[in-house]
Amino acid sequence: MINPISIVSIHSLSALGEGSEEVWQSYSTNSHALKEVVFKGEAAWVAPVSEKNQKLINILRQENQDYRKLDDTVLFAMLSARKAIALAGWENQKDIGVNIGSSRGATGLFEKYHQEFLTEGRTVPLASPTTTLGNISSWVAHDLQTTGPEISHSITCSTALHAMLNGIAWIQSGMAAKFLVGGSEAPLTDFTIAQMKALKIYSQEKEDYPSKALDLTKTRNSMVLGEGAVMACLEQGISKRSTAVIEGIGFATEILEHSVSISTEASCFQRSMKMALGDIPPGSVDAIVMHAPGTLQGDLSEFKAVQKVFGSELPLLTTNKWKTGHTLGASGLLSLEMALLMLQHQVFIPLPYNNPKAESKKLHRILVNAVGFGGNAVSILLKHPN
Repeated sequence: MINPISIVSIHSLSALGEGSEEVWQSYSTNSHALKEVVFKGEAAWVAPVSEKNQKLINILRQENQDYRKLDDTVLFAMLSARKAIALAGWENQKDIGVNIGSSRGATGLFEKYHQEFLTEGRTVPLASPTTTLGNISSWVAHDLQTTGPEISHSITCSTALHAMLNGIAWIQSGMAAKFLVGGSEAPLTDFTIAQMKALKIYSQEKEDYPSKALDLTKTRNSMVLGEGAVMACLEQGISKRSTAVIEGIGFATEILEHSVSISTEASCFQRSMKMALGDIPPGSVDAIVMHAPGTLQGDLSEFKAVQKVFGSELPLLTTNKWKTGHTLGASGLLSLEMALLMLQHQVFIPLPYNNPKAESKKLHRILVNAVGFGGNAVSILLKHPN
């Protein structure tokens, strides 16, 4: 990093709740937030936003007649962005960049409008503008009345961390002083669930933990979808408001062998982690929040990549997808929020089916990983601000 960049606030809404206090309370228990819901006559494990979050979204939807026409991906992002901006103390500042991404985008509205088209042979004027990917950042910027750049993108499951990379690049270049970055996802729809099941990666577990993310002893895939949004506020320098300092960033891609594949030893993760570390000794990293989607190949490949990079100095390893589900484009920042909370509370949150006791230890540096279909990896190294 040329100049230090701080995370001065972060806010999420997901199955874990809303806001850092609720989220930390959820992480401090060994219970998951997954539920069985019926899609097209078949039950599937999912992680919907909490009831409190859903009530807040319903209130937001009624604020403005235009908001009633928006997809949940936009409303999730809008609500979380408001809270993140307030926590950062940026309410009266307008020169703020916005970069929010989503893997699936407005899938709920897209399915609705497509079904209407199949039935009636035509669609409504709002079908296009409310389902384009760019409407997430643009609506958030409109709601906040910001004047900085507005960027939207989709890089599958590493989308949110790519948003962070973009924000860092803009700040480092001197073209922006502050950036709101994030990811939002509302994929709990009939068609999306069917797609994940068609890939043969969806959980069919009936045990206490439907998703066995990062359990290397599992014998079948156990991915579960979740929904939610996470927003983080970035600014240059280190101040009293800094919750963590971004000490390193890394990114890499693999040559595609299959549209959803990742190599046996996740070479993309090896390169992204090494890039994020730079000259920092691997042994100085205390923990890694892994992508670990709950699939057999994905979990094992990433673990092998960690072994390659860290050797005998393996940090503590964890993931949150057993609890939150895989929130696709929002998942990277949801993992980063977990890392921030562990740094703040100085408590490592383990997997409940390996070591159910949270471990208090000195946590100075935590690495966060995310990867999208086809091996598009990002690694972010966080350091405690003090």
